[in-house]
This record gives sequence, structure tokens and C-alpha cells, in this order.
Amino acid sequence: MERNIHTRPPVRRPPTRSWGSPIRAAASTVADLALPAQCLSCQRHVSRLGGLCPVCWGELRLIEKPYCARLGLPFAYDLGPNALSAEAIAEPPPFDRLRAVARFDTVARSLVHGLKYRDRTELARWMGAWMARAGGDVIAEADFILPVPLHRWRLWLRRFNQSAALAAVVAASADKPFVPMALKRVRATAQQVGLSANERDRNVRGAFQVPADYKPIVAGRRVLLVDDVYTTGATARAVTRALLRAGASGVDVLVFARVVRDGI
Repeated sequence: MERNIHTRPPVRRPPTRSWGSPIRAAASTVADLALPAQCLSCQRHVSRLGGLCPVCWGELRLIEKPYCARLGLPFAYDLGPNALSAEAIAEPPPFDRLRAVARFDTVARSLVHGLKYRDRTELARWMGAWMARAGGDVIAEADFILPVPLHRWRLWLRRFNQSAALAAVVAASADKPFVPMALKRVRATAQQVGLSANERDRNVRGAFQVPADYKPIVAGRRVLLVDDVYTTGATARAVTRALLRAGASGVDVLVFARVVRDGI
């Protein structure tokens, strides 16, 4: 029997820190209570958990209005409502809007790499909360939220998906359905680090697919895609095309940090 396309997607509410092992999560909670609060980036002592020290806060380059309505690129001055950057006009992306917390500079890079490569899974709680504030407009219009998936072998090696950890926090904070299984990475790809823009596009082309069981859930709905970093946009474009092929009415993207070229 065909699934009703108007059925609300299943809501998944992972328990706090479900992306780490129970033992590691418990140990982290005990450490939070026993040790002085530290800066999320440099580990200097701070007044409360989940904050940055004055030095790191001063170096975190937040992306706030005015910015490009499509790509979230910051403007030097206000160009008016719904203004678009030259990049968005010259090469419109397949997704509708991108929002980011900060530029991918020193402090943002430290946080992203800590979560992604150094097993600092506790960072997802705070980074996801910042993302929920920065992406208020795109979150409000989303029917459900999903992360950029890892291939099963990469997930086995890394043990957790940092994008899923962030997406779970964003979804919970906004009381939106979290549907991580609505998208799969069906082909293993090389790491994007070090590849040119064209190489990144070729690397992820055709790598994502909406499983047949989830196509009725995706069809006709607005999807919010969550990732940690937006660099050239190759991954976001590839995922968006897979979702649109499955019938999504539109796709928005929310990331913690995005690369901003000098001079923008």
C-alpha cells in the first residue's frame, strides 16, 4: 500500500549525548560537574559552561545581517531586503537559502575540528544551540531536519556523524522532526580536504540518494539540511539535488561555519 505523503515524518529525539557511548557521556557529565568551566575553544577558565573566553569571543567572526539572502555571505553594508551577492546571481545554488553562525576562521575552525576529529562530542550541544539561533528563519519553515550522512565505512571509522549530532540539537531545540534516515550516502567518496572546487563536485556527484521508503516522506516537503562547514558547496549541492529528485518542495542549508573569501 502506498504511504500517505501527508503523513508527518517520524520524530526522532535522541537522548542527550546519544551520539557518544553511555560510558563516555557519563564521564563527560561527571567532568562537567567536577572541573572548572573552560573556554570551548582554548580551554582557558571561564565563568560558565558552554562559553568562550573574551579572547576567543573577540576572534569569532559571527555572520549577522546584512548578508546575502541566498548564500548567507556577509555584506559590508545593507543592500536592502532580499539582496543577493554576485556569487548567488552568477551561479545560483539548487538550494534556496544558506545560513551559518560564523566565518570558518581560527576559532570556528577550532570548534569544528574539535567536534569532528578530536572526539569532543560535548561541543555539539553548544554549537547546535548557536546554529538554532542563527538559522531561525530557515528552521521555522522546515518540515523536517536531516544531516549530511556519512558512508557506512566512514561512520564505522569515525564512530559518530558530527553533522547528525548538530542536527539532533537543532531539531530538538526547535521541536522539529529529526529524520536522519531520509538520506543515504550510497557511494564512498574521498575526503574533500585538499580537493579543488571541480574535484569536490566530481567527488560527491551521485553519492547521495533518498531511500525508496522515505520518498513519500520527502515528497512535497521543505527540508533543512544540516552540516558542520560549507566550503565550496559541492556536498550541499549534491545532497540538494538528491532531495529535489525525490520530490522535496525545497531545501535550505544550515551550517556552523562557512568559508568567506577575502574581500567579501
